[in-house]
Amino acid sequence: MSTSLAQRVVAGLKDKIFAGDLPPGHKLPSEAELIDEFGVSRTVVREAVTRLRAEGLIETFQGRGSFVLAVPEPTAFTIESAAIRTQRDVLDMVDFRLGVECEAAALAAARIDARGRDAVRTALDEFVGAAPEDAVEADFRFHRTIAEVSGNRFYLDLLNSLGPMMIMLPRTRLGDAHSITDAAHAERVRREHDQVAAAVAAGDPDLARAAMRLHLGNTRRRLAGDR
Repeated sequence: MSTSLAQRVVAGLKDKIFAGDLPPGHKLPSEAELIDEFGVSRTVVREAVTRLRAEGLIETFQGRGSFVLAVPEPTAFTIESAAIRTQRDVLDMVDFRLGVECEAAALAAARIDARGRDAVRTALDEFVGAAPEDAVEADFRFHRTIAEVSGNRFYLDLLNSLGPMMIMLPRTRLGDAHSITDAAHAERVRREHDQVAAAVAAGDPDLARAAMRLHLGNTRRRLAGDR
């Protein structure tokens, strides 16, 4: 019972902290004030304060009381293209994309709606119709669209942080046989994108995940020399 009461106090104080009613550096109300406000015992108030301290929201000083700490500002995830120097770096980046984009594709399929289908089809059409000099940007926009349709902003933030260089850097390490100007290779890549788009548009998460894994896995194999 005291645990649920403490949780109610924690929730109430969190609301005030996140709303700015208890700003950073502000002293928490005294135990007596909290007891009166929430109608609970001193034991419950102390348990609630302990929980807030454990969550990093307040700091307690002996003899002075408890004070609200600043909520950490979110930091952007960024990768500088200049920091990706070696073949190993590029392979690691593709492995990273495999971990992110396969699940983004699955989630996009699970959440797809009419607007999302239109966006995916448009991105695919733009990729298929892109001139060679525009292929990198069109390829990136396709992958970014899948992340956007997932509805999870963290997937989108990650791809935005990578930018078109996530497409460009692997291509610079492929031979002429895997150039987008090679008709056979270009057709394979278009087919892979088409399979991803079809699976997402069909609302099939497992198939979408598998199609994205096949596409990025093929990219990795080509980079690793297993062509």
